[in-house]
Amino acid sequence: MIIKSVKYLTSVVNKNKLLNDEVCEFAFVGRSNVGKSSLINNLSGTKGIAKISSTPGATKMINYFSINENQARFVDLPGYGYHKAGKKNQNVWSKLVEDYLLYSSNLKLVLFLLDIRHKPSELDKIMLNFLLQTKRNFIIVATKADKLSKGAQHNAVNSIANELNLNSQIIFAHSSLTSQGRKEILDYLQSLF
Repeated sequence: MIIKSVKYLTSVVNKNKLLNDEVCEFAFVGRSNVGKSSLINNLSGTKGIAKISSTPGATKMINYFSINENQARFVDLPGYGYHKAGKKNQNVWSKLVEDYLLYSSNLKLVLFLLDIRHKPSELDKIMLNFLLQTKRNFIIVATKADKLSKGAQHNAVNSIANELNLNSQIIFAHSSLTSQGRKEILDYLQSLF
């Protein structure tokens, strides 16, 4: 997939405002601070389109970005698992993510982000089970790959695959710093059109 243009479209806070048309969407989900905004910026080739916060859990809304004049959309979902945001807000955000994943008619693929350096958490496993139960197509993007050597990356990808009982071929090691994995992920997205 060659991205020629990217533009912020809108943000929504409840399921009644979800965009509902024929444009295919690629949604980004994962724990707070796993690198969703960095991945969106890297894939789109635009440094500041998705705001990167120094405070985990800052994304409280679903943010839509138009790709190539609405050929597709990137959808940044609120992160989960950061308790300083407050239990009340965390529950609302979880419901918002759940509503999107359940009700979006445009969703083509979920890019499920995990930090390559750590084992998937219990919350990650809950999210994976939810994706499997709802039969949503997904890939795993193992972020922050530049923090590990190539050999350690390979071992970490295999470890994630074993831990989650998944095929390692749907796990993409990615670094926003070096753009490792960018082409492979974009090629995969292109294959879905």
